This record gives sequence, structure tokens and C-alpha cells, in this order.
Amino acid sequence: MTEATDASGPAQGIEGVLLANRDRIVRFLEARGAGDGAEDLFQDLWMRLTERRSGPIADPLSYVMRAANNLMLDRYRSARQRMLRDHAWSETGAVEKPSAEAALISREQLARVEAAIAATGDRPARIFRRFRIDGIAQRDIAAEFGVSLSTVEADLRKVYATLAAVRRQFDDV
Repeated sequence: MTEATDASGPAQGIEGVLLANRDRIVRFLEARGAGDGAEDLFQDLWMRLTERRSGPIADPLSYVMRAANNLMLDRYRSARQRMLRDHAWSETGAVEKPSAEAALISREQLARVEAAIAATGDRPARIFRRFRIDGIAQRDIAAEFGVSLSTVEADLRKVYATLAAVRRQFDDV
């Protein structure tokens, strides 16, 4: 005969295992590196396991301990990702100043690029700047300059070909 359980009776299932083994689980979490946060992790574990409604579990204590271990692994992975992200962000802010020689070479290359763009003609240079620097759509540039879309495309190809030639010169040096 099955007897009905009321709310005042002892906890059963996963809740019963968690309550009966609370100290053991907290010590396990502490030993795995949770330290002072073991109590908080136990609460997280409680929430995770009691929110799910699952069928019968063959070895509930093993199930709970594995879930506690997985929770610790999740915490470690999260902390590691946070550390890597913070490290990556801190490195992007600490960019070293280029040497005087590198700065001089960059200025000379920029001057050559600007001269090459200007040598393509006034309209192609202006169209290139509107498209690549200002981010204006080619159709809008065509309307602005009073030319066809194919003219805008041809002017852009002309500038791109010139820039490719300049790039090959840089690569040869």
C-alpha cells in the first residue's frame, strides 16, 4: 500500500539527497576550489536540480555529486573566459608607439597612396572617398554626382587598380 506524503513530511528525491548530504556537498565544493563561495554554489546546485523534474535516478548521490562537479567546471570555464577576454581587451589598449622609422615609412606610404588616388582624376578620387570613407551607397553617389551607376563603378575600379599597383610597389620594397 502506498502512503501519501504531506508537505510536513521528510523531503524525498533529489531534495532529500541534497538535504541529507548538504555538509558533504559543501565540503566537496570547497575542496574543488569554491572556498567561501561553496555555500552559494550549493544554493545554485539546489536551484538547478530542483527546478528540473526528472524521473527516477538510479544513484541520486552520484547524480548530485556529478552535477556539483559540472557546476564547478562551468565556474572555472567562465572565469577563464572572463580572464582571457579581459586580458585581450587590456592588450588592445596598450599599443606601443611605433618607432620613428616605422612612422616615417607610414607617412611616406600614405603620401604615395594619396598622390595615386589624386592622379586618377578629381571625380574618381571624390567618388572613392564618398564610397570608402563616408560610406555612401553607390546609387546615392551616382545621384549626387549626376552620373550613372556604371560610371561610379568604373571610377571605383580605376582607383582600386591604381591602389593595387601602389600596393605591389610597397611589397617589392
